[in-house]
Amino acid sequence: MSTADGSPDDGATKSQPLTIAQLAELARVSTATVSKVVNGRAEVGPETRALIERLIREHGYRPQRRRAACAPLVELVFHALEGEYPTEIAKGVEQVTREHRLAVVLSQLQHRDTPGKGWIEGVLSRRPIGVISVFSSLTEAQREQLATRGIPLVLLDPRGDPAPAVPSVGASNWNGGLMATRHLLGLGHRRIAAIAGPDYALASRARLDGFRTALDMAGVPVDPELIGRGDFLVEGGLAEAERLLRLPCPPTAIFTCNDGQAAGVYRAAYRLGLRVPDDVSVVGFDDLPAVRWMNPPLTTVRQPLTEMASAATEMLLKLARGEFPARHRVELGTELIIRESTAPAAG
Repeated sequence: MSTADGSPDDGATKSQPLTIAQLAELARVSTATVSKVVNGRAEVGPETRALIERLIREHGYRPQRRRAACAPLVELVFHALEGEYPTEIAKGVEQVTREHRLAVVLSQLQHRDTPGKGWIEGVLSRRPIGVISVFSSLTEAQREQLATRGIPLVLLDPRGDPAPAVPSVGASNWNGGLMATRHLLGLGHRRIAAIAGPDYALASRARLDGFRTALDMAGVPVDPELIGRGDFLVEGGLAEAERLLRLPCPPTAIFTCNDGQAAGVYRAAYRLGLRVPDDVSVVGFDDLPAVRWMNPPLTTVRQPLTEMASAATEMLLKLARGEFPARHRVELGTELIIRESTAPAAG
């Protein structure tokens, strides 16, 4: 049935996923060894593990008890656990899991794009009903390992452009950037700066594209000097805002691609003896709970994080039941929330 290196011979069939026993025969190992790999246990050598994983990718894996073995858990993976963003996400996930009597396992990647070594083995050993990955992604091999075990994956606020086969839930980021900039244009501002997030972030690129589109539609040239590159952190917003506000002809308004960077703009204005909004108007993006208590309260674009998380969890549960969602990519609407950080342009 197999050659000496464990590769299938001409008589092997790829039409049906294989059981643990069939995989063990192909790999010329015990069923216990295959079971350890399937369940994410660590006591298997790297070469044997790689061989078994390759056979699973090539042939598929057919569990003998497909859903009965799953634990009542949802695996929630964050890029990082900082600020109010993960709290709002967790609220939305918990609203749905509580109704279905499910627990949530929480992990963070410490700002990495994808989970590191050992993460997938932990997930496979816990056997959750599914995984929600927030502002992060999985490697192709990790996605395949989940798929072959029947564990669905949903991306929430995807960090990059999701693979076509991976379901995702996000927000209308482009429209949010458009609304924020149109608001500033309507107040008479023409020298408007933007502090984007990191280039790899899909949301940041979309928000900046909306900003540029609004300026173009108003006939206002985009000045490259007024485009700052941040990192979605307060410190990045502070550094870029100080650079912008020290220009010979500084901007009269700044749009930041998240609320954290807007807080950095406030700090930079304070350091330079400027007032928000008298000297510079500021618009953020997210509408996290704390921004209404900033001084002055922040005008921002509301990204419905809690609702996005609930939608992602509902989608995950449908996939776990073997149902297909009506849409593979879902975008929830954004809304401009006008507060006291924006005012008509002086003069």
